[in-house]
Amino acid sequence: MTYDDYNAFCKTLPATNYVMQWGSSHVWKVGTKVFAIGGWHKEEDRPAFSFKVSPLSFDIMKDQPGLRPAPYLAARGMKWIQHFNTQTVSDNELKDYLTESHYIVSLGLTKKLQKELGLNQ
Repeated sequence: MTYDDYNAFCKTLPATNYVMQWGSSHVWKVGTKVFAIGGWHKEEDRPAFSFKVSPLSFDIMKDQPGLRPAPYLAARGMKWIQHFNTQTVSDNELKDYLTESHYIVSLGLTKKLQKELGLNQ
């Protein structure tokens, strides 16, 4: 998946907004909270995508080929995974992970904001 493909997909998820920050990373938020980050990878010629996962998924995924605890976030105890090898995870799998991250993060929004955004009703 390219950054263009990633951005196009994240744009289709409900109540999202995009900002480029943290050293030209492609950051997607649901409401006010980050659910996906494109970038933050030492090898800039290869895309990398970070997303939030459940604690169980984190324990399973952190040692899988092409996946690792997300830099900066996982070191702070957050359950984020970075996908850095496009040959080990298909685009469809990555879309599933991004969709799940969007959902997990949306649950952390206030009930009022979820309702305003039409999420989780």
